[in-house]
Amino acid sequence: MSAPLRAGLVGLGVMGRNHARVLSGLEGVDLVGVVDPAGRPDSAPHGVPLLESLADLLALGVDYAVVACPTALHEEVGLALAEAGAGALIEKPLAESVEAAERLVEAFESRGLVAGVGHIERYNPALQSMRLRLEAGELGEVFQVVTRRQGPFPHRIADVGVVKDLATHDIDLTAWVTGQDYVSITAHTVARSGRPHEDMVAAVGRLSDGSMVNHLVNWLSPLKERTTVVTGDRGCFVADTLTADLTFYANGEMSTEWEALRAFRGVSEGDMIRYAIPKREPLLVEHERFRDAFRAGGGDIVTLRQGLRTVEVSAAVLESAKLGKTVSLAPEEVASAV
Repeated sequence: MSAPLRAGLVGLGVMGRNHARVLSGLEGVDLVGVVDPAGRPDSAPHGVPLLESLADLLALGVDYAVVACPTALHEEVGLALAEAGAGALIEKPLAESVEAAERLVEAFESRGLVAGVGHIERYNPALQSMRLRLEAGELGEVFQVVTRRQGPFPHRIADVGVVKDLATHDIDLTAWVTGQDYVSITAHTVARSGRPHEDMVAAVGRLSDGSMVNHLVNWLSPLKERTTVVTGDRGCFVADTLTADLTFYANGEMSTEWEALRAFRGVSEGDMIRYAIPKREPLLVEHERFRDAFRAGGGDIVTLRQGLRTVEVSAAVLESAKLGKTVSLAPEEVASAV
């Protein structure tokens, strides 16, 4: 049996503490050190040293590290890990700019190192089940993807706005569940909380197969909601990623004698099914997939190049809101504003 992988963690904020919890109990992995200069001595898992610098962590000899520090530091920490020959699981978004994300992709790919991005929604049981069903053609042709992601402002977020922090979830999961790329986006943002960054965004886009996307994201609501609705020619899937529930609403097949309804040339309500699906913790599954990919040299992880594409689309969202125009996206890059 091979020796456990030696893992490190950079950042002990809210998400970092969750990573520490999972890493400290992950089979086949030893958490050997945590970097957080401002961390309390008791904030690291029992028996794991709390370190002041990344250099201290690298000196311990790690196979890979989880990067859970503020987004503005992702590039600096990631490049240092790549230079040291260590892999990385970098929290989303990959970086604060397209240019920084490109440098991270180059740094890890040029060295043949395993690296991924923590787009955790890909590991939500409801979305994983939805993706398999869409691939099997259960919905037929997909017409539209609508996401709603809202809730109170998280005071721990200070370096980015709602587009890079929250909307990147919806951008990534939409491309992933449909297997399609974004080709255009139109967006509007507002800032109502007094911070320098936007706290609400409404975006409408189009995917490469012609289907429409709608994203509504904000930090201004007391209601916490995480909903993805995919509508096709056989009905719609509704995924609630807070509860990991997936429901199918079928188009009706029964005729009606009600004249007003018969005159309406849309679809009618059919059967509703809420699927029974296994519900494992998404963060644990994410770490298991990364561990397995690291050992095997590939696997079902969110690659840095995929993470770069999400950063490109989020940049297009902000550019559209700034210009008040639709922004077109060429494959793998933001092409132009039109």
